[in-house]
Amino acid sequence: MGKQVQIPYELFMDLVYLFVLEIPDEDTHEKIVDGLNKKIDKIIMHELYEKYKTAPTEEEREKARQEYLDKRGVFENFRW
Repeated sequence: MGKQVQIPYELFMDLVYLFVLEIPDEDTHEKIVDGLNKKIDKIIMHELYEKYKTAPTEEEREKARQEYLDKRGVFENFRW
């Protein structure tokens, strides 16, 4: 079995209303897209952080750290 992903209850219920109960609503559609985009961003951030912490060489660790900080939006002058 592959990895599992947890989503907020509200997002799950919006998905149920749209796909199971077939209650179309433009506002619900926008909330679902927004919620899924946020979740994807969190997954990417976690993978970058994990890559930074587990990279086998110092060069790969530093590259992954820079990617993580860039994606996170940390300014160059706040980095060590």
